[in-house]
Amino acid sequence: MFALNPATLTGPLLMLLSFVGLGWLAARRLAVDPRPIATLLIYLVAPLTFFRALMQGGPTADYLLLTLALFVLSSLISLVVHRLAQHFFDAPESALLAFSSGTGNTGYFGLPVALIVLPAEGVTLYLFCLLGITLYEFTVGFYISARGQFSVRQSLIKILRLPLIYAFLAALLLSSAGLRPPDAVMQSLDVFPATYTLLGMMIIGMTLSRVTLAAWDTRLILACVGIRYLVWPLATLVAVLALQRWLEISPPLAMAFLLLGVVPMAANVVVVAMELGIQPQKGALAVLVSTLLAPFLIPLYFGIMLTLTSLG
Repeated sequence: MFALNPATLTGPLLMLLSFVGLGWLAARRLAVDPRPIATLLIYLVAPLTFFRALMQGGPTADYLLLTLALFVLSSLISLVVHRLAQHFFDAPESALLAFSSGTGNTGYFGLPVALIVLPAEGVTLYLFCLLGITLYEFTVGFYISARGQFSVRQSLIKILRLPLIYAFLAALLLSSAGLRPPDAVMQSLDVFPATYTLLGMMIIGMTLSRVTLAAWDTRLILACVGIRYLVWPLATLVAVLALQRWLEISPPLAMAFLLLGVVPMAANVVVVAMELGIQPQKGALAVLVSTLLAPFLIPLYFGIMLTLTSLG
């Protein structure tokens, strides 16, 4: 029913790598500091991007259940990894590993692929799943990352200052009341998704421009990439097989789940690491490695997963 040609990934991958390259040039030649851009993404661009997506998608109870399910899954994986990582890594590295384990590049990388391989219904389902992972990033994930550097009270205060939470609540309140911002306002928000993607990937390049050989941490990078390309594919495959057995999950939703499990590491790993000061250079290297592996691993994984789920 579904198929993913390896050539499908060429366009999104080249686009993302070109943005990384632009970021590297901006930092090396123009001396652009990535930290203010990370702050801009977290406190302005991301909240407006997802507010727009929620208002356009028209959240329903079923869609929000998907958001909740992915939020819970991401949080559980992150909490388990954090507990285990504390025995093998220092606090900053374990926080970085835990944060990265609960998320993936579901937006910058996964969404362009979803638009190609999924029907319209599947794209909508994918977006609400993506929202659950993003909410994890800026709540549980942000808290775990902050705890690597700050006290419980300081970490909770940082979460309460994140506007994405309030953007999510505002969108739900407006939708439940049957209200919608004027068309002129919604049109003005159209620039934010592309801005979110561009700046998010450029930050990786900006951070890499400052990387030295001392930042290479084989053990941490292997752990990050291994969780992304082993734990997540297995978790989403088991979820789809279980749902097929007990709830007769629709093929578009099954495909959306599988896609969430095979995308590379999230660029937001670098954004959050930079904002909180937890090894952004190591995070950037891990994200780059996982992104370069994507065109080789994703077609292989999809071939196996589609066969096992009888979707291929």
